[in-house]
Amino acid sequence: MIDLLVTVGSGVIGLTVIGFAGGALLQYASKAFKVDGNPLVESIDELLPQTQCGQCGHPGCKPYAEAIAHGESINRCPPGGQTTVDRIASLLGVESLPLDADTAAADQDLVALIIEEECIGCTKCIQACPVDAIVGAAKLMHTVIVDDCTGCDLCIDPCPVDCIDMVERPKAADYWTPIHPKVISTDRFGQIEMQHG
Repeated sequence: MIDLLVTVGSGVIGLTVIGFAGGALLQYASKAFKVDGNPLVESIDELLPQTQCGQCGHPGCKPYAEAIAHGESINRCPPGGQTTVDRIASLLGVESLPLDADTAAADQDLVALIIEEECIGCTKCIQACPVDAIVGAAKLMHTVIVDDCTGCDLCIDPCPVDCIDMVERPKAADYWTPIHPKVISTDRFGQIEMQHG
């Protein structure tokens, strides 16, 4: 009888230890291998331009990525353009759609241009810019960093003096022309000889 109790007791203790060890292992695994959010949403969000402009009808790029992951149309991002639509379509394995935007604006690559003579330095455009492409200081003139501007036009409405226009992005020159000094080396040497001789 005592042998039976010892056998049953050791079996119960053994199973209890195994249960606690298995529980601790599962808890560790749940923390170590935890996936934050939906990996598909993260992948879509990485393809979006991160302008947070709201032109897609969502308050930012991450909410739009979540909506796409749940079946919303992939072609509502004007700052990303057709290239972004094509990349998202490739990621999802679906057919690419034409960009759902004003075709005249979509065909042009627009950037903001501040008419500096009219700027009063209110900083409202700086606060509205989602990509920090506007520089300036309070009560001083502001300007746009063209390479950083995405053309989202979120800076236009806050401007109290209407000194911001959307213009076509300037094209880079196909070649570089060096600037030559007006005095060439032979002239310089000639001037030096005249001074010493």
